[in-house]
Amino acid sequence: MGARSSKITSQNNRSDGHLLEYFRKSFVRGGGANSGPTVAPAGLTATGGVISDYSDSGTVYRAHIFTSTGTFSVSALATGAGIPNNVDYLVVAGGGGGGSTGTIQAGGGGGAGGFLTGTGIPVSISPYPIIVGAGGVKGTSSTAWDGTNGSNSSALSQNAIGGGGGAGQQDRSGNNGGSGGGRSSGGGDATGGSGTAGPPRQGYEGGGQPQPNPPGAPSGYIAGGGGGAGGVGKGTNTAPGTTYDGGPGTASSISGTSVTYAGGGGGGERNAGVGSGLGGPGGGGDGGRRNPPGAASVDGTYATGGGGGGGAGDSSGANGANGGSGIVVVRYQIASLTATAKATGGAISYYDGKTIHTFTSSGTFANPTALNGGSPNPLTVEMVVVGGGGGGGWDRAGGGGAGSFVHATSMPIASGSSHSVVVGAGGQGGFPGSSGQTGNSGGFQGTSSTYNSTTIIANGGGSGGSTSGSPIAGGAGGAGGSGGGAAGYGPFTAGTGTAPPTSPAAAATTDAGGRSYQNSGGNGNPSTLQAGGGGGAGGSGTAGGPFPGNGATGGAGLQLPATFQDPKSTVGFPGPSGSYWVAGGGGGGVRDSGEGGPGGGHPSPTSSYAGGGIGGFSPVTPGRQPLGDGRTNSGAGGGGGGNIPNAIANANGYIGGSGIVLIAYPS
Repeated sequence: MGARSSKITSQNNRSDGHLLEYFRKSFVRGGGANSGPTVAPAGLTATGGVISDYSDSGTVYRAHIFTSTGTFSVSALATGAGIPNNVDYLVVAGGGGGGSTGTIQAGGGGGAGGFLTGTGIPVSISPYPIIVGAGGVKGTSSTAWDGTNGSNSSALSQNAIGGGGGAGQQDRSGNNGGSGGGRSSGGGDATGGSGTAGPPRQGYEGGGQPQPNPPGAPSGYIAGGGGGAGGVGKGTNTAPGTTYDGGPGTASSISGTSVTYAGGGGGGERNAGVGSGLGGPGGGGDGGRRNPPGAASVDGTYATGGGGGGGAGDSSGANGANGGSGIVVVRYQIASLTATAKATGGAISYYDGKTIHTFTSSGTFANPTALNGGSPNPLTVEMVVVGGGGGGGWDRAGGGGAGSFVHATSMPIASGSSHSVVVGAGGQGGFPGSSGQTGNSGGFQGTSSTYNSTTIIANGGGSGGSTSGSPIAGGAGGAGGSGGGAAGYGPFTAGTGTAPPTSPAAAATTDAGGRSYQNSGGNGNPSTLQAGGGGGAGGSGTAGGPFPGNGATGGAGLQLPATFQDPKSTVGFPGPSGSYWVAGGGGGGVRDSGEGGPGGGHPSPTSSYAGGGIGGFSPVTPGRQPLGDGRTNSGAGGGGGGNIPNAIANANGYIGGSGIVLIAYPS
């Protein structure tokens, strides 16, 4: 720097009046009259979704991954040569629900959500709405034999069609959709639902068509599997369990990791007992089975658009399964990675001197020595693990509790080690005849999220209690990460929050296994028959209130630590002070009139915080209430069902939100 200063000083002593021109040439235009300003190339500046930065064949990309509805917002265009103002996209709709059945026939599998992908879409400085479709609702009984279609997903003027619902009971054809739903097993030669064509295609035409069994097999017909983005659902039976599977999905690496999306749901097993159809690769759920007795059909995997499995011909396993929610991914080219990851797994991003690995679905976190020049590289990481939220109960029912929120600030990761990461699913909502964790018609507990199996465990949220049953059972809220709310018809007590065995309570001073946050649900009110709200990671659910009146409030969630509050990303959900909140409790359902309770401690009965579901409501508006389900990757509880004699669907419990795992270390 001294030599350069000396040269400048000598020029400053010149008396020819050209100092300004010298400065302009030397420092503004790079030393020559014909050279332009040097601008470092950079890609678009945008926010929204979970961020994933990666390199593919020498090109560096940033992907924005949306597992819930949000906004892709472009605030600045690309600069420098060679980086376009274009984006690539993947849009997958919600999968169809599987059909239910009685004690003889079998239900068809749900069709996969429509699958759209494309490149080179020009964008400008603007917000772009992103809609992520919910999975279709399963068929449950004679009140709703068929699974419903999944909801559409959309982004950048691309609209993916929801998967067709699987047919329920006998002599029914599957619904049309992104991919067609499978037909039920009762006789005839009608086909399953057909896919909806579009350029690029919306999934694949054709749910499975039932066909006669092969010689020597029990008499009857086999329920068809739902269609997938990569092939038709199957309906003939040449080998048990293999030929009425859901159609396969299609793989995409747009997020930075190859994932197969949009598999069809498998057909259910007929009562004659020849095995159930398997869900198609890509998130399709397996069909229900009779052997072992009552083995339930399997939900389509969330954030894949997989179809739900069809119900089995068995009174205890006859219900279909829910379709998986969809996903939207938007990516664009950037100039370079801002840091180098020291580990692998999940969506990788960089913020405030930290490398962040975000797991929205299960995977592996590995710290390979090879990434660090062959040198040992032990890491000390900060980690958040949130369990899946509990499902709400049926009929004047309690809200589901949130999954446990476990926070570790100094977790050692040995060099060369590899550890499994499990992201727990949300629990199903209660429905007539369900046998959830709390008994007859109660909701189901959420699934635990874990790191390295037992090193960190975040318990799934407790289930909401249900009023209805004969005799009335399951009215108490279920225990779990945070407890579920109790039903209104009681007296019934709320579920308690339960700390995982390897994670001490929040008040503990040790960091071994992390600190765990969870709370109890709210009690039911036997005087007014109003249900309680589910507990949240940041507070308990409230008890059932007066009648008439609005439903009880789900417990407050917690805001993610500052490490994970990257402004480019929208991981987490709105809360009382900005975003990044998760693990709110589900709102309680109400009796006969009023609005369902808000989720996550929100003061308004029609809104929610921290991803919590809103409780069922009682005006005579048919159909499911918006935001009744806990949000995907929130770990929040689902809302409790309301009480509507003329619109029974609003009395069904709502699904808990899936969990999430976040890992960070210095870049």
